[in-house]
Amino acid sequence: MSIREEMEAMEQETLSPHATLSVNSRGRDRAEEECDIRPMFQRDRDRILHCKAFRRLKNKTQVFLTPKGDHYRTRLSHTLEVSQNARTIAKALRLNEDLVEAIALGHDMGHTPFGHAGEFVLNEVSSVGFRHNEQSVRIVEKLEKDGKGLNLTWEVRDGILNHQSRSVPHTLEGKIVRLSDKIAYINHDIDDAIRAQVLREEDIPKELRDTLGYNTRQRLNTLIHNIIRNSRDRDDIVMSREVEEAMIDLRKFMFDNVYQNPTAKGEEVKAKAMLKQLFYFYMDHTGYLPEKFLRMMEEGESEERVVCDYIAGMTDQYAITKFSEYFMPQAWQVDGY
Repeated sequence: MSIREEMEAMEQETLSPHATLSVNSRGRDRAEEECDIRPMFQRDRDRILHCKAFRRLKNKTQVFLTPKGDHYRTRLSHTLEVSQNARTIAKALRLNEDLVEAIALGHDMGHTPFGHAGEFVLNEVSSVGFRHNEQSVRIVEKLEKDGKGLNLTWEVRDGILNHQSRSVPHTLEGKIVRLSDKIAYINHDIDDAIRAQVLREEDIPKELRDTLGYNTRQRLNTLIHNIIRNSRDRDDIVMSREVEEAMIDLRKFMFDNVYQNPTAKGEEVKAKAMLKQLFYFYMDHTGYLPEKFLRMMEEGESEERVVCDYIAGMTDQYAITKFSEYFMPQAWQVDGY
């Protein structure tokens, strides 16, 4: 018996009856030889961790665009916090931690530069539309590995696709990530907003603080414990009505006071204009696209889809660099005198 088979047997013996077992996976689009050490979901986690799209998250905006400070969250640090919250819940409920971690690490890889501002622009200017969760799936199915994709299991791709509020994942592990995403961004965005002096802890309505807690640590503790208490021995991931409603109200408070705050989002207008101009530039000058994107068009992908793929994959600084290259006058120089 291989180490992988021993680990799969351990899952069957120790995990909850409601857990998604590696041996019960719906599998991959392309059959491949199993690893002799790692179960399927652990292997997926490793593939995501080592791919280029994951590494680019370190230079993509979470909320504050190009902040002056080392401690503001990026899309990568957000992803890691989602993963940590989700693993804590999964371990307590005896669900599949490997599956939870793979979904969490991959859920935001399709995000554009400058966060949701970039997502809004690409969805607006492209007739094919753009959603970052769908783009995350496109990355793992097609864009990574020069068109081969990562060939992840169905369960991981399902969790990535359905991590937003309007969707429902088919596994409990996916549902954990869906809630952990909200828990992470609400709380760390409060922390960043306080650091940026856009918000004070005391600005949060008292009734929400009374229910959820008076600082980030207390709120995380309340929310995570509440999910665990209300989901134990159930075939669902749920919160108590009181705490869920308080979290929804806190999220609305953040939209009203931070996500739409002109101080916090002051540079968003510039970022949107820049990405819009890059989109139109590449649509008119597809020859400027890298070779692999030109090859995708030759293979039948639409120009709009490929241009969106390229722009969405940019980091904040790379987008600024390309915009400067195409639209800002450069100093003229010539050898000699």
